[in-house]
Amino acid sequence: MFSDGLCTGAGWAFAEVHAPLGGPRPQLCALVSEHLSLGHSWSRSGTGAENRAPAWPPRRLCDLPTTGMWRLRRTAVACEVCQSIVKRSSGIKGSLPLPKLHLVSRSIYHLHHPTLKLQRPQLRASFQLFSSITNLPLRKLKLSPTKYGYQPRRNFWPARLAARLLKLRYLILGSAVGGGYTAKKTFDQWKDMIPDLSEYKWIVPDIVWEIDDYIDFGSPGETAFRATDHGAESDKLYRKVSDKEKIDQLQEELLHTQLKYQRILERLEKENKELRKLVLQKDDKGIHHRKLKKSLIDMYSEVLDVLSDYDASYNTQDHLPRVVVVGDQSAGKTSVLEMIAQARIFPRGSGEMMTRSPVKVTLSEGPHHVALFKDSSREFDLTKEEDLAALRHEIEIRMRKNVKEGCTVSPETISLNVKGPGLQRMVLVDLPGVINTVTSGMAPDTKETIFSISKAYMQNPNAIILCIQDGSVDAERSIVTDLVSQMDPHGRRTIFVLTKVDLAEKNVASPSRIQQIIEGKLFPMKALGYFAVVTGKGNSSESIEAIREYEEEFFQNSKLLKTSMLKAHQVTTRNLSLAVSDCFWKMVRESVEQQADSFKATRFNLETEWKNNYPRLRELDRNELFEKAKNEILDEVISLSQVTPKHWEEILQQSLWERVSTHVIENIYLPAAQTMNSGTFNTTVDIKLKQWTDKQLPNKAVEVAWETLQEEFSRFMTEPKGKEHDDIFDKLKEAVKEESIKRHKWNDFAEDSLRVIQHNALEDRSISDKQQWDAAIYFMEEALQARLKDTESAIENMIGPDWKKRWLYWKNRTQEQCVHNETKNELEKMLKCNEEHPAYLASDEITTVRKNLESRGVDVDPSLIKDTWHQVYRRHFLKTALNHCNLCRRGFYYYQRHFIDSELECNDVVLFWRIQRMLAITANTLRQQLTNTEVRRLEKNVKEVLEDFAEDGEKKVKLLTGKRVQLAEDLKKVREIQEKLDAFIEALHQEK
Repeated sequence: MFSDGLCTGAGWAFAEVHAPLGGPRPQLCALVSEHLSLGHSWSRSGTGAENRAPAWPPRRLCDLPTTGMWRLRRTAVACEVCQSIVKRSSGIKGSLPLPKLHLVSRSIYHLHHPTLKLQRPQLRASFQLFSSITNLPLRKLKLSPTKYGYQPRRNFWPARLAARLLKLRYLILGSAVGGGYTAKKTFDQWKDMIPDLSEYKWIVPDIVWEIDDYIDFGSPGETAFRATDHGAESDKLYRKVSDKEKIDQLQEELLHTQLKYQRILERLEKENKELRKLVLQKDDKGIHHRKLKKSLIDMYSEVLDVLSDYDASYNTQDHLPRVVVVGDQSAGKTSVLEMIAQARIFPRGSGEMMTRSPVKVTLSEGPHHVALFKDSSREFDLTKEEDLAALRHEIEIRMRKNVKEGCTVSPETISLNVKGPGLQRMVLVDLPGVINTVTSGMAPDTKETIFSISKAYMQNPNAIILCIQDGSVDAERSIVTDLVSQMDPHGRRTIFVLTKVDLAEKNVASPSRIQQIIEGKLFPMKALGYFAVVTGKGNSSESIEAIREYEEEFFQNSKLLKTSMLKAHQVTTRNLSLAVSDCFWKMVRESVEQQADSFKATRFNLETEWKNNYPRLRELDRNELFEKAKNEILDEVISLSQVTPKHWEEILQQSLWERVSTHVIENIYLPAAQTMNSGTFNTTVDIKLKQWTDKQLPNKAVEVAWETLQEEFSRFMTEPKGKEHDDIFDKLKEAVKEESIKRHKWNDFAEDSLRVIQHNALEDRSISDKQQWDAAIYFMEEALQARLKDTESAIENMIGPDWKKRWLYWKNRTQEQCVHNETKNELEKMLKCNEEHPAYLASDEITTVRKNLESRGVDVDPSLIKDTWHQVYRRHFLKTALNHCNLCRRGFYYYQRHFIDSELECNDVVLFWRIQRMLAITANTLRQQLTNTEVRRLEKNVKEVLEDFAEDGEKKVKLLTGKRVQLAEDLKKVREIQEKLDAFIEALHQEK
C-alpha cells in the first residue's frame, strides 16, 4: 500500500521518536530496519538538515568478525527493543492514540498484541501526520520472504480482482458449468437427429410384454414377481389371442410381399427367355447347335404342361394318363408322395390344410437329386437342407399366389420336376385333402371346390387313382373311398394305400380288420392293388433314410407279416412306387397313340374353320395380337407430337375463352361498365383481374390444357384408319386410353409459372398498332354479340312466341308469358325515357310499374318485375355497348395521342385487348408445356400401362376377345400338343 523506500523512512522515524532510550539513532534505526528486512538492501535520503543521518549501511559492519552472527544478534536486540517499546499502553510521540501512530509502529505493537484490531489509515493521512516521512525516496522495494510483521501491499485493485477471479477453483467451476451446458446442447441435437420410433413399438418381442405382466418395479433396488389370479390368467389368454392375430396379419403381409416379388421374378425370367430366343435366332445359320436329348418322362411332362394351359376350354388333358393322389385331409398323401420322390419337398402342417392347389410332380432318373419348376431355371439340391427349406417355401408362395381373394383352394396346377438316382419315372398330381367340415377361416365353398377338383382329375378314364387311407382311424370315417368308388366302380385304375400301419397295429384290437382292408373286403370299393406303408413316426424333421429304415424294421418285426396277414409284395413304399410306375407306363402305351390321333382330327377341324372364315388373315394368337396392338397404340401416341403448334394454340385459346368468357363478362366487364368515369372503370377492372389471376385463372388454364390433350389423344386413338382398321383392338385401346389418362398428372409447377405470365400480360395496357386495336374491337363485338343472342333467347322464352310464330306455327302464350310481356313493354317505355338509367330499379319505380300494370288489369309481383328488368336492361346495355364499340373503331388515334374525349373513352376496348393478349400468351405457354413435357410423359404412361397389361393374362383375355382370337389360340395349342405327342411316340417306339 506504500511507496518504495517507506520502510527505510519508517526506521528513521522510529529512531527519531525513541531517542530518549539512550542509544544512537542510526544504530537503533538499523536494528529496527534489519529486524523488518532480514538482510535486504536499504537506502535513505532526506531533505531537512536536522533529520539528515549518515549514509547507510555503515562501513563499520564490514569490521564485524562474522556477518551471519552479527545479523542474528541484531535481530535479537531489535526484538527486545521493539518489545519494550510496545509494552506501553499509550501512543508514542506525545501519547498519541494508537490509530494515529505510524504504520510500522502499529505493526510492531500488533505483533505483540494480536487481539487488537487495527485500522489501516489512508496513505495521504500518514504523510500529513509525520513530516519526517513526507519526502522519502521512492525506490522499488522487494518484499522479504519472512512471514511475520506487517507486509506492505500495493493499492492496485484491478490486479487484485484479476488474481481472485483467476484462481484455479473458479476456472474449474466455470469450465464444469460451460462444459455441462455444451454437452446438454449436443445431446439434444443428437436426440433430434434420431427418428421417431414410436410407430414401431409393436416390433418389441412378445416376451417383453409377458415379463411386464409379472415384474413389479414399484420397490427400488429389487424385482418381485407378482402372483397372478384368475383375472390375470384371462388377461394373459386375451394377450395370447391378440398376439396370434398379429402374427397371422404379419404373415399375410409377408406373403403378399413375396407374391409381389414373385411376379417381378416371373416377368424377368420371361424377358430372359425371350432375349435368349432372340439371341439364338441371330446365330449364324451355318452353325448347328447340338440338341440335348430329353428323357421320355420329361417329354411326356411337357405334353401335360401344354395341355394344362389348353384345358381351360377343352378337357383333352383328362384323356392322358397320370397318377392322381387323393385322400382325406391329414391321411398321409404328401408323405407317401415324398417317399416316392425320396425328398421332403412339400410344406407340412399338423392338422392344417397345406395343399391349397394341385401339384404335378414329374419324377425321372438322373445323376443328381435336384428339383426345379417348369417356369424357372433354378435347381434346388435336395441333398441340402437349406435348398429343401427354400423349395418348400417356394411351393407355399406359389400356392397362395394361385388362390384368389376370398377362396381357400385353387384349381391351378403347380408343375415341379424332380430328378434323382433310383427314382421311378412317372407323373403324379397331389390334390388337396378331402374335408368333411368347413372350419373358421375357410371360404364357405371350400368343401365343394375340393370335391370338384378331385372329380375333374379322377374322371379321366386313363388316370391312375392312388387312394390314400389313414390306417390309424376307423374305416367308417373315410370320405374319399366313396368318392373313388363313384369315379372307378370296377377298380380298373385304382391303387389303394393304407398308411400309418404301425399305429394301426398298436391301436386296432383285431388284426384281422387290417387284413380285411388290404384284401378289399372292408371298404365298398375295388382296386388293382392294395399296399400298406409306414411314412414315419409323425416327426416332420425325420429324413427319408430314417423313415425308410424305420419302415423296413417295422415290417420285418410286424406280426401282420409274420402271420401272413400281409404279403411281402404289398408292403413298403419301394414296392408301391414300382407298382405305380408299371401301371402308369402300361396306361401310357395303351392310350397315347389314340390321343395323338384325336389331336390330329382336332387340328384338321380347326384349320378348316380358319380357312373358311378368315382366308386372308394370318393366324395370330392373343399374345401376338397384343404385340400388334401395342405397336399401333405407340404409333398413335407418337402422332401427338406431329400436331402443328398453330393447331395446338388455336384449340387451346378457343377452349380457354369458352371456359372463362362467362366470368370475364359477368363478373369483370359488366360490373365495371356500370361506373360513370374511366378512373373508376380501370380501378375496378384492375382489382378484379388481380383477384382472378391469383385464385382461379392458372388452375382453369391447366384444366383446359389437360382436357385438350385428352381430346386429341382420344381422337388419334378412336378415329378410323380406313379399310385396314381392325375393330378387335377397340376394347384394348379404350382400356389403355382410360388407364393412361387416369395415371397422368400435370406438372405441379405449371400453375406457378402460368400465374406470373398471365399477371404480366394483364398488366400491359399499351396497344402498339391499329391492327391490334381492330382485333380487340372484333373480339369484343363477337363476345357481346354472343351474349346478346343468349339474352334475346332468354327474353323470348320468358314472353313466349311473337305474332309471326303465333300465326305461322299456331302457338299461343301462357298466362305467365303474357304477364312477362306486359311487364317488358312497360319497362322498355321507362328505358326510352331515360337511356342512362342505372342497372337497378328503385323501389318507387317498381311501385310505378306495378300501378301502371294494375291499371291495365295485370296483377304482377315485384319479384317478377325485377327478373324481367334484369333481362330487359341486359339487352339494352349490350346494344349500347355494341354501338359504343362501333364508335371506337376510329378512336385509336385519340387513344394513341392520349386525347381526353368523353365520347370516345374506349377503356372497354383496352380491357378486351388485355384479355385477348392474355389468352394468346397462355395458349402459347401451354402449347410449349404440352409438346415439350406432357406428351412425353403421356407416352411414358402408355408404355407402363401396356407393360402391366402384358403381364396380366386375365386382362388380355378380357380385352382381346372374339371368335377369331379364340380360334387362333386353339390352333396354336393343338399344333404344339400334336408336335410334342408325335415326338414322344417316336421316342417311345425307339425305347421299345
